[in-house]
Amino acid sequence: MHVAIVTAGGAGMFCGSCMHDNTWARALMAAGVEVSLIPTYTPIRVDEQDVSQHEVLLGGINVYLDQKLPLWGRLPRVFTGWLNASWILRLATKFGVSNNAAELGDMTIAMLSGELGPQRREVEEFGEYFSERLQPDVICYSNALLVGTLKTLRRSYHGKVFCVLQGDDIFLNGLPDAYRKQAIELIHERSAEFDGFITHSRYYADYMSEYLGLPRDRFHQLPLGIDLSGHDGRPELRRNDAFTVGYFARICPEKGLQHLVDGFRVFHAKHPNSRLLAGGYLFDKPYLERVKQSAVDLGTAFEYIGSPESHEQKVAFIKSLDVLSVPTEYHEPKGIYVLEALANGTPVVQPSHGAFPELIEHTGGGLLVAPTNPAALASALETMHSDEALRLRCATSGHESVHQHFGAAAIAQASINLFSDSLKARVPPT
Repeated sequence: MHVAIVTAGGAGMFCGSCMHDNTWARALMAAGVEVSLIPTYTPIRVDEQDVSQHEVLLGGINVYLDQKLPLWGRLPRVFTGWLNASWILRLATKFGVSNNAAELGDMTIAMLSGELGPQRREVEEFGEYFSERLQPDVICYSNALLVGTLKTLRRSYHGKVFCVLQGDDIFLNGLPDAYRKQAIELIHERSAEFDGFITHSRYYADYMSEYLGLPRDRFHQLPLGIDLSGHDGRPELRRNDAFTVGYFARICPEKGLQHLVDGFRVFHAKHPNSRLLAGGYLFDKPYLERVKQSAVDLGTAFEYIGSPESHEQKVAFIKSLDVLSVPTEYHEPKGIYVLEALANGTPVVQPSHGAFPELIEHTGGGLLVAPTNPAALASALETMHSDEALRLRCATSGHESVHQHFGAAAIAQASINLFSDSLKARVPPT
């Protein structure tokens, strides 16, 4: 069986979805499956072994120029093809390539229009690549925003095509009002040709089936999984003289760092020796500056440490924490950082929405609190601080559960089962 995973590059940033796609591909490879991980728009950036191919489909520079210059798509490929080279696209991301939905309304509608839009040559080449060159048994799109290529692909490709939904709504909700409804309608219309949809939580399957108007019985759930290599932290009693609360996620409003600062302030008033360390990719610099300004009263008790550049640095940061909390406003469909924390014996405090209740129920690795409620968050931090036995039980339960049930092998086997069953039911083309 040959599986192709089509992932969307994160424009130079560490992107949770493409990092998970890379882990997924590596897990399937380790299980003996032939896998091709194909980046789109830009190369991916990960903190583990990158198994994606060097060739980038739907290269972001050409997609942009197709949109802005009406004659660009008619130029011979000898003049434009070199712009799809990985090194060129990596260089371009250093100069501020935007993946902000608020700035990409026209581009989003154009890409969702596929063969009818200005990027039709890119879409045609996308279809030819899979049907004539790669010829996999199964293709998995990493998000629904790639659906504009599906109709063209289906003209000559007769394998199975699935769509993984893992945060599509946050981008769609960020589109200007004039584009959001049209984008959702296009996704709904064009998604009929998928063989099924994949999510990593019951919550997100329920939510997205309604959000996009898709049949719930076409959804499949695969377990969330991480590569446990290098996650060598273990549950232990207090790790620091100063009780240390940590945050590790993208720095942007929807991930809720401001709520953690507000909750920590209440906790810190009772425990002035405590500290709050925040790490993660700096997606929204003005937002971080506002958070820092609001935390001036905390002095050195609050610190943004930047974005760890390697897997080892990330693990070292997680292992330095007594508890991790990412109190998102967004209803998270996955929550990989929860698994990473628990894998290293660090318990969590998370809002009671999105995928978090399922993760906490399954692992027993932390506490749930009312969303966007600093008082509730402070109370949970107080419980973790004062009840060492409880904190250690959460850490131990979470650690054992992740290492037993959320390793990469789990998602590999579940994927193999899903794809094998689907291929057995395949109807030969007429």
